[in-house]
Amino acid sequence: MKRTLTSLGILVAAIYLPSSLAWAKSPADLLAEAQAAASSDSTTAVRLATEAIEADATFAPAYYFRGRERFRLGLINDSVADFDRYIELQPSAASRQWERGIACYYAKQFEKGAKQFELYQTYHDNDVENSVWRYLCLVPTDGIEKARSTILPIRNDRRVPMMQVFELYRGKLNPDDVLAACRRDDPDADTLAGRLFYAHLYLGLYHEVAGDKELAIKYISLAADKKLAENPHINGYMWDVARIHSQLMKQPPNSVDKEPRR
Repeated sequence: MKRTLTSLGILVAAIYLPSSLAWAKSPADLLAEAQAAASSDSTTAVRLATEAIEADATFAPAYYFRGRERFRLGLINDSVADFDRYIELQPSAASRQWERGIACYYAKQFEKGAKQFELYQTYHDNDVENSVWRYLCLVPTDGIEKARSTILPIRNDRRVPMMQVFELYRGKLNPDDVLAACRRDDPDADTLAGRLFYAHLYLGLYHEVAGDKELAIKYISLAADKKLAENPHINGYMWDVARIHSQLMKQPPNSVDKEPRR
């Protein structure tokens, strides 16, 4: 009888201990919880994604997701590390990782960022943003004229005002042309706000690498306006890029990876 009870006790403990494999959540379940949390709480999302990775260090999607959320928290170097690990585990996805390229830019890993955008061009060759971010990665090492002379060609990005942004970076248009394009065809308020977001973001980046800090702050601040966060015409991750950039502009130099408030 005592032996039987002891055996039962061991069995009960095995079932109810929190660390029991019988009750442990799978990496996929933890990632699903992380994704659900991400819309309102990136810190919790990162914690849950980390738990998924601790449960299975080869679970590639968790690294990609955590890389995005770490970027949103301003943890730039950690974000790059996660994206790097993701493509190590999932090399077939390497050409699609534009988020990795942007993270490399903010981590000042400019050569790696430029190569990522060159690779992305083999996946999608009609994206002005890809061409612009490669240009931005090249300017610190090659200068504006060389970066402009090797800008990745884009023929027909249908999003307004992206082709005007492209021609601005090529030196063929001026900032007023980009802003004027946003108002063509009498767009509704949400559409206009979406167009102006992209105009302001890329005007800000354009002026920053050209050395005009005042105009850079002006336009990046407009793009980072909290009222734009839920605009249906704006990629939410790109709004986060504007927000992070705006916060970094207000911080001392060499402050990458210090977590900004959200």
